[in-house]
Amino acid sequence: MNHAEPIIPTPAQEQAAYAWLSLLHDQPSHGDQVTFSRWLQADPAHAEAYAQAQVVWELSEVPARTLAAEDALALQGYLNAMNRSRQYRVRRWAGGLAVAACLLLMIGMGAGWQPMRWVDDLGADYVSAPGEIRTLTLADHSQVTLDADSAIAVDFSGGERHVQLRRGVGFFSVTHTGEPFVVDAEQGQARVLGTQFEVRLQPAGAQVTVLSGRVGVTVHKQAAQQIVGAGQQVAYGAGAGGKLHGVDSEAQLAWRQGWLNYYKVPLSDVVQDLGRYYPGRIVLLNDELAARRVSGSFPSKDPQAVLSSLQGVLGFEQTQVLGRLIILR
Repeated sequence: MNHAEPIIPTPAQEQAAYAWLSLLHDQPSHGDQVTFSRWLQADPAHAEAYAQAQVVWELSEVPARTLAAEDALALQGYLNAMNRSRQYRVRRWAGGLAVAACLLLMIGMGAGWQPMRWVDDLGADYVSAPGEIRTLTLADHSQVTLDADSAIAVDFSGGERHVQLRRGVGFFSVTHTGEPFVVDAEQGQARVLGTQFEVRLQPAGAQVTVLSGRVGVTVHKQAAQQIVGAGQQVAYGAGAGGKLHGVDSEAQLAWRQGWLNYYKVPLSDVVQDLGRYYPGRIVLLNDELAARRVSGSFPSKDPQAVLSSLQGVLGFEQTQVLGRLIILR
């Protein structure tokens, strides 16, 4: 009994299939349809490549449209920040961006197409790449350790030392010079009264964790200051502060040594952290799954291995698209 050999498209044929898929989703002409039909019939590998492309497109379309909408807004902010001419309009690109995002993600360029990073980095003085933990020394000899995919802007003027956390997480070891040292994050501030602490941006604000010394936290400029001591943590957002509570600060800050520690944390938070170490995008589509609680200690250097471990426990579906997009549902 003879068994047919499997048809395996070449990378060039796969990219051609994605190009045809994009064209056919965008009101093709009669001539385009005729040319596509000829291409499809020219080689059995073409039909196989196109069938595979359709499956990937269906898996990627919903998250890609979500990301495209976010990136369209971010790109508008980037253009505004660059003070470009008013003739550039991003809103009208939104539909096309959804298709472009799908294709860019599918052909392995997802990490490069992220205007949110462009906006953050535009005004930043120091940036860490996805997967990179970077320690740097500021002009006053204070040290800052940036978690992966983070950005800060530094302004030492007017008798105060200000650092703005623009993206991600920063751990600060402050040298005392007599001038105030302030970390600005979202609408609030962390004013140094001690030495070592972390500031972490969150979807709805920021979180401050103190390792040693004390930090005065204000949720906005007119708010009263809340003192956070060693082994304590507080979060704030939307002009309101959360409840001060004790934490194992060494465990919370273990990312500096390459470990992510969690105790009954929503999976959505874990995925957000892992996203800083992954060279593409991780998209969580299931709200119920996002709320599931996770406890454990995981190495940050291999996000894919962490997700596979969590998949075994939580039982979610995981789809990887060309090494750049991971879809969880």
